[in-house]
Formats: sequence, C-alpha cells, structure tokens
Amino acid sequence: MNKTELIAAAAEKAGLSKKDTEAVITATLASITEALQNDDKVQLVGFGSFEVKKRAARTGLNPRTKETIEIPASAVPTFKAGKALKDAVAK
Repeated sequence: MNKTELIAAAAEKAGLSKKDTEAVITATLASITEALQNDDKVQLVGFGSFEVKKRAARTGLNPRTKETIEIPASAVPTFKAGKALKDAVAK
C-alpha cells in the first residue's frame, strides 16, 4: 500500500474527502518527523512507537577491496510495533 492508497482507504473508512484525509495524514507524518528530529519518542498506544536510536562510530570492512573503513556515528529512526498491532497481524 502506498500513500495514495492509504489516503483513499482512510477517507473511505472515516467518511471524509480524500483532500481532507490527505491533509491529516501529511500533517501526522510531518508531526512524527518533527518529533523525531527533536529526539522525542512518539507512542501510539496499541499501534507502536517511533524513536531515534544512536549508532556509534565503528570500523567496517569494504567487501570489494577488503580494506577497513571508518563508519561515522549516525542517528536512525526505529519503529517498535505495539501488542495490539502484533496480535492483529498474527491472526
């Protein structure tokens, strides 16, 4: 399912126009992104939580040339599914 299909499905379930639904979904995603940029955790009870994990700098190996390279530290977004979502998918 892509964003367009998500908007159409949500609009149908909520009984809203696709334009209004697109505005809500876009604003929701922007709010989650902004919260993660500020190192905040976003928890949606029953669905899951989004947070930023820090990865330390490390030494890696280039598989093609076999030489070692330095991989810089980074921050990556992660998602952990909630119990209700896990149970719904498992059925």
